[in-house]
Amino acid sequence: MLVEMTELVGRQIYTPDGRLLGEVDNLVVDVEGAKIDGLFVAESSPLLVDESKPVSVPYRWVAAVNDVVLLKYFPKRVSMKKAPARAAKELEAAAPAAR
Repeated sequence: MLVEMTELVGRQIYTPDGRLLGEVDNLVVDVEGAKIDGLFVAESSPLLVDESKPVSVPYRWVAAVNDVVLLKYFPKRVSMKKAPARAAKELEAAAPAAR
């Protein structure tokens, strides 16, 4: 079954264990390779992604596309952590105040 790229927009995306991740809002396309690289979800499930942040799901994680998109892989939970460099700068800024 062939699916046009534009037909993917608006389809619901489900994890392998049946949880709704969100809807396809846009596609990440490799124009030179003429293939889809990923599915962009603007508003993800807060049960799966911290603060319902936007996520891009690599297309290699897609198991099946029909009325919905079924993933063969998705992490149990996606969280946004502070970058180590930023945390180090915050510690350095706080250190002179402690003296």
